[in-house]
Amino acid sequence: MPITEILSKPLLEKEDIKTLLAAKGEDKKLLLDKALQTKLAYLDNHVHLRGLIEYSNICTKYCLYCGVRCKNIKVTRYQLTDEEVMECAQLAYKLGYGSVALQSGERSDKTFIDKITYLVQEIKKIGNGSLGITLSLGEQTEETYRRWFEAGAHRYLLRIESSNEDLYYKIHPRDAKHDFHQRLACIDSLLKIGYQTGTGVMVGLPFQTLDDLADDLLFFKEKDVAMVGMGPFIPHPDTPLYQYADQIPSAQERMELTLKMIAVLRLMMPEINMVAATANQTVDPQGREKAILAGANVIMPNLTPNEFRENYLIYPDKACVNDKPDECHSCLDIRLAAIGHKVLYNAWGDSVAFTKKHS
Repeated sequence: MPITEILSKPLLEKEDIKTLLAAKGEDKKLLLDKALQTKLAYLDNHVHLRGLIEYSNICTKYCLYCGVRCKNIKVTRYQLTDEEVMECAQLAYKLGYGSVALQSGERSDKTFIDKITYLVQEIKKIGNGSLGITLSLGEQTEETYRRWFEAGAHRYLLRIESSNEDLYYKIHPRDAKHDFHQRLACIDSLLKIGYQTGTGVMVGLPFQTLDDLADDLLFFKEKDVAMVGMGPFIPHPDTPLYQYADQIPSAQERMELTLKMIAVLRLMMPEINMVAATANQTVDPQGREKAILAGANVIMPNLTPNEFRENYLIYPDKACVNDKPDECHSCLDIRLAAIGHKVLYNAWGDSVAFTKKHS
């Protein structure tokens, strides 16, 4: 079927998705153009910001791809103080970001849960609740998720990493700490509680196929999530998965495939939020802009104090590690204006799809 015919269909089936993900040359350009047109029609040219606070790299899990896995002894572990977290949140408010995203290595002990509850409550006091709060703190009990929701968090990102159970266990150990069905149950809990729930996958993993990626997109639609984050897989030398680094597509191919994933999902779910991940810019200096032009509409500038950023490297050579928040702020305005987009300041930037569904 010609690409133009597929792009005119109101509902994409799996074979359509696979054809679009395999698109090259002019066909790929048609896909990206259609995705941008769709985004502009539904969401305008606005980009939402989430000031990223990398709270801690202390983690109890040992995912096979992650640089902060608990078994990586080369990492210096840290946890921000309450004051450091609040300074980051105050800076987000001052810069007009509208929202913060609190991210951490995964823990579920009482001390951690209590601390996050406290920090969320304190962030909510800034500007009389002016800041939206996204959490990305891994798998927790439904009770914990509910507690953080009641404290004031309203978005939660829990990436599935792969919706294919077999592939999931090729990138996570198969044990009690890494259970595919538990991850699914957590996503369901978040949806049930009322979070704007986000998930996502890495693109270009070892053993990953176009079938897997097409199923990932269908999984997002089936779950009716409010936001998605996807970025190219970047192998970390201090992880078990690095042994397959020579068996994956080139960095540029992974980047191109990520852009097509974003574009296809924008056609499938035109009103959700999608992140232009920092991994895109790590692989390609124009990666975030390309993701925005492919259909993404969220950027997460890093507010973590610079001295800690080198120790929160899930993947190596991460972009923007040395950027100062004020510099990043003005840089983003300029770079987005150059591609016909603009930051929507002092707004939570909630998912239009979620807002409509719950209005």
